[in-house]
Amino acid sequence: MAHIVNNFIMLPTVLSSDYEDAKLGILDVAVLLEDSTQIDLEMQVIYFTYWTNRILFYLSRMYAGQLKKGEPYDKLKKCIHVSILNFIHFPEDKRCYHKICFCDIKTGMPYTDLMELHILELKKLPKKTIKEDSIVRWMRFFNGKTIEDFKEMAKTDEYIEEAFDELEKLSADERKRLEYEAREKAVRDYNTLMGSALRDGIRQGLEQGRQKGLQEGLQKGLREGRYSTLKDITQRMLAKGFSLEEISDALGEEVKTLRGLIDKTD
Repeated sequence: MAHIVNNFIMLPTVLSSDYEDAKLGILDVAVLLEDSTQIDLEMQVIYFTYWTNRILFYLSRMYAGQLKKGEPYDKLKKCIHVSILNFIHFPEDKRCYHKICFCDIKTGMPYTDLMELHILELKKLPKKTIKEDSIVRWMRFFNGKTIEDFKEMAKTDEYIEEAFDELEKLSADERKRLEYEAREKAVRDYNTLMGSALRDGIRQGLEQGRQKGLQEGLQKGLREGRYSTLKDITQRMLAKGFSLEEISDALGEEVKTLRGLIDKTD
């Protein structure tokens, strides 16, 4: 059942710890505004390789799902997807907030506002200043770690204060608390397993020889989705002190190819 809150409706979503995506640290909230605009907010705490593909899929499905059989296109209303990410999604850009929509790539003129993406990268939050945009204040609130953090942010904005009040009510709800703890446990277990796998890979590499262990570790990383592109792998290995020649041997790529990737500006 939808939950009516002031001038918007919280649409029913699955928040149980049994939900498949909960194992990946994804919290999904759907909202319907008075003007029929639909908003899907997702918070993702663990790096997700194909996040772009995911949000386009759900935004498109939300938009197309508005029409029932035989209904005209003029019934379609605005749909917005908000990604609140605890990882870096745009590594080449220092901005913590991006608004993405359809536009003419030459003139920059908007084509339509019926579909929008808003991406918030919590890892890129700038140093706190006296006057901040409201979106940055909200991001600080989302990034809060303790009750003191939330209380402090509640003093900066009346709407954040309302959100904090709701958060306190939610904290008092035993069922929600158990769901939250189950989600936290799933995320903690996932991170522990990944960390353990990495340490095992390092030990195995030392035992079998640096080169062989490195190749196996990279192959495993590709299979598990920790590395998204060849450039990503190369940058990570350079940061760990490997030379381009060593990376070339491990990946089976020419040195000039790897150097071209690193020198290339996206």
